[in-house]
Formats: sequence, structure tokens, C-alpha cells
Amino acid sequence: MRTLLVTGPGGAGTSTVAAAAALRSARSGRDTLLLTRRTPPVATPGEPRLTVRRVGGPAAAGELWAAHAETLAGLVPHLSLPPATSVVPLPGADDLALVAALGDADADVVVVDAGPLEDGLALAALPGTLRWWLDQALPPSVRALAAVRTAGVSAGVVRPGPVDAVLGALPAVERLLGTDRLADPTATAVWLTGEARGAAVTALRRAATVLGLHGLAPAAVVARVLPADGPGEWWRARAAAQQEALAALAELAPVHVVPEAPEAPAAPTAALALLDGLDLPDTGGPVAPEPRRGQGGWELTVPLPFAERDAVGLTRWGDDLVIAVGEDRRSLRLDSLLRRCEVTGGRLADPGTAAARLEVSFRPDPQQWPADLLAAEGRTS
Repeated sequence: MRTLLVTGPGGAGTSTVAAAAALRSARSGRDTLLLTRRTPPVATPGEPRLTVRRVGGPAAAGELWAAHAETLAGLVPHLSLPPATSVVPLPGADDLALVAALGDADADVVVVDAGPLEDGLALAALPGTLRWWLDQALPPSVRALAAVRTAGVSAGVVRPGPVDAVLGALPAVERLLGTDRLADPTATAVWLTGEARGAAVTALRRAATVLGLHGLAPAAVVARVLPADGPGEWWRARAAAQQEALAALAELAPVHVVPEAPEAPAAPTAALALLDGLDLPDTGGPVAPEPRRGQGGWELTVPLPFAERDAVGLTRWGDDLVIAVGEDRRSLRLDSLLRRCEVTGGRLADPGTAAARLEVSFRPDPQQWPADLLAAEGRTS
């Protein structure tokens, strides 16, 4: 495990758990970086192996603008450009800043305080989304021509224009995506946080589905619980509902309970005590799905825990398989074998359970297979 992503419903203690995990990692002897959008609630001064970096959209937007403003000013000399301190960040700038910080991270372990659940899921999806848009706007053939044009500009043969500002930023974008730690699910672990209540179960089950869509899986659920021995009928009913919630959360991942407290712990010792009995993950998520031989062709299986049939959609677009779960989508790039095949069907097995999975079947495309190989395939299927 190289990256630990921590997220949960708002107010679930995500920042405290992330800070405690980073402290645990640093004190185990690993160089650790904690990335967060906000000031950590746990004091971490004097930790020799721990670096805390607060990542914010305004600062990131200003840095990006400062890096490219001079180029833009030269291309459009009559346009008055604002200084970096006056740049207003676009929506989603925080997520982009976190992805950039992950790419720049030089540490054994990076703990990401991804914040509320929707922000955490958006962060998990962002690298794949950026790759998809990059491929649509600038496919490989266009990028090859761009490289030729850039060389011509450098040699003085081609006059630079506004398009060159975009082309000049392309290597930086590709470098950012190439160093993305979230791109390898096997090295990325996820902790979900939440209260032991029905509403949290519903939200975290949906989160497990979306994480599965993007190749990730929760390694643990850190659940806040009330004492079970409180007085009165209300407390007994609440305790019973809490036990039901804990049992449901255990279907997502191993559950680690922490006692509900009036305030989040600010001292390192108290924060670390919350994780007593919970080890940092040794590995990340599952291995990326690979095709396997099936009846008359191949099959590709994508885990979608707790997904229901009416929420799952499947389309083929070029070399990509686009999978949808509700409003969430992922474009899964097919390998060289499946690109030369036709999609013959898809089914959701074991819907509504932790084992739910999308099974997609393929067969050789006669237009892309040599006749002799196609005939051999027909004999062996």
C-alpha cells in the first residue's frame, strides 16, 4: 500500500482518522505525507517522518496561472491578464490540486484526507476522467502531429500561435497523469468513516459500488459508536439499531469501532489511540480485471458491490467500455485482444450483494481477425 484514501459522510471524523493514520505510518518508520484540504485537527509538530501539506484550490490556481501567464501574454499581447493573486479558481480546483500533489509526492506512504464522501468519490474518479477527456480532445494521432509542430516552433520554422499554448501544456498534463498514485488500485487502499447508523450504511454501500466501478475497494470501515449501556428505552432502541448498522457495515469491509466523544482528539496520543487494533493496510485494491476464456469468446468481470440491475448501464465506444452505475461512469480501456472483439452481452451477477459483478462477454470481430485465426477460434470455442 503506497496511498491511503480516507473519506466518509460529512462530520464522520474523516480528517481525524486520516491524521491518526499518517501519524501511525510515520512512527512506524516510513516517510509519510498527509494531504488535506483543511488544517488537520490533530497537532503533528516535531514528527520527523511526517510532512503535512494543505492543498487548496486558490493557491493551486495561482501557481498554475503564474507558470503559464507569461506564455499566454506573449501569444495574446493585447490582452491584459490578471496577476496570480487575482485568479478565481474554477469549480473542482481542489480535486485537481490534490491529484497534482499526489503526482509530486515523494514519500513511502501518502495519506489523503479526501473529505466528505462525495468529494472522495469524485477524487477517485478524476484521473480516469481526465484521461478520457484528453483522449477525446487530443487523440494519439493529433498528439503525434502536435509533437511535430512543437519541434517546428522550436526550430523557428513555424510561427507560434494560441494553439501552441495548449500544446505546451500537454506534456505537463501527461506527466501528471503518468505519476498518478491512484492509477494503480493495487497500491491504493481506502478507509471509509461513518457513524453506526442506517443513513451511513446507505451512503457507504453506494460508495463501495462507486469505488468498485473505479477499481478500488474499502479496506476498513471506521465506525463511531455510542455506549451500548445507556439508560432508558430510547437508548436501548438506539443501541439495537446501532448493532444492525454495524452488521451491515461489516459486509463492506472489516469494521473498526471508535467511541463517540464530545470533541475530536487534538493530541497525537489520543488520536493514535483511536486506531488501536486497526493496522494500516499492507496492500491496496483488487487487481485490474483481465479477460478470460468463455463460451465462444472471452469474458471480462468488473466488481460492482451492492449494485442493482436497474442502475447499471453498459456501452461500447471505440476502444473503451463505458460502465455506468446511476450517475457515475467509468471508461475502461480495453486491451489489444478485446479491442478486436464485439461485445455480445452483459449481465449483473448477484445484484444487491457484496459479490455483485458485471460480466461482459465478447466474441472475435470478423472484420478485425484474419480468416485463418477466426477459423481456428471457431474450432477451439
